[in-house]
Amino acid sequence: MISIFDSHTHINSHEFDDDIPDVIDRAKALNVDSMLVLGYDGESADKMVKLINQYPDIYGAVGIHPEDAAKYDDFEDQLRVYMIEPKVKAVGEIGLDYHCDVDHDLQKEIFKKQIKLAHEFHLPISVHNRDAFEDTYDVIKETDGAKYGGIMHSFNGDVQWAQQFLELGMDLSFSGVVTYDNAKKVQEAAKYVPADRMLVETDAPYLTPMPYRNQRNEPGMTRYTVEFLAQLRNENVDQLATQTSQNAKKVLKINE
Repeated sequence: MISIFDSHTHINSHEFDDDIPDVIDRAKALNVDSMLVLGYDGESADKMVKLINQYPDIYGAVGIHPEDAAKYDDFEDQLRVYMIEPKVKAVGEIGLDYHCDVDHDLQKEIFKKQIKLAHEFHLPISVHNRDAFEDTYDVIKETDGAKYGGIMHSFNGDVQWAQQFLELGMDLSFSGVVTYDNAKKVQEAAKYVPADRMLVETDAPYLTPMPYRNQRNEPGMTRYTVEFLAQLRNENVDQLATQTSQNAKKVLKINE
């Protein structure tokens, strides 16, 4: 049976306060039976821990988003506590976001600190990159960021950047963005990526795939991204779903 792994979702955000059980049921009805929930502050990380302890096929990650880089030093000790949780499988989302007005040098400093933390706990990283391809690449290369595995979350680059991040040891995760008409370069990259280095995600509640764009995204909609990618790559939907699920479990060291 088809099995899909949503490798990046935020069902721990306020948008899902009232209907998490229904969201999970709808996901399973669309064969999305596993997911990685990312905590990005104390409240969302606490919700993530509750979810991973309540549902067997939900796993967690935690990290400080680049928009909140200034909060990192006050949160580092708590991050270490979360990372002891056996079902916390990655540090993320971390990275660089030059669309926001947070100082770039501070962002890079905190990105490096969190990669160091990931290495300390032998965890992969889930990387956010917005308008910062060169510096994101340089930091990961400089720090051997993918030493224990890594995911480029919602990859939105072209074939050249796909090649460069793959060479660093990062896997590439595709969100609903790949389904958009104006995402031709991302679609070309999605055709280029080897099947054993591709993941899928929602980034719910954001980046809803077509034809549901502008609605709240949720994990079940990973199904539509998988279907789009299978058609784009001229591959079997079931096989692509299984492969991307296996890839997610491999990089997150699930079932090892």
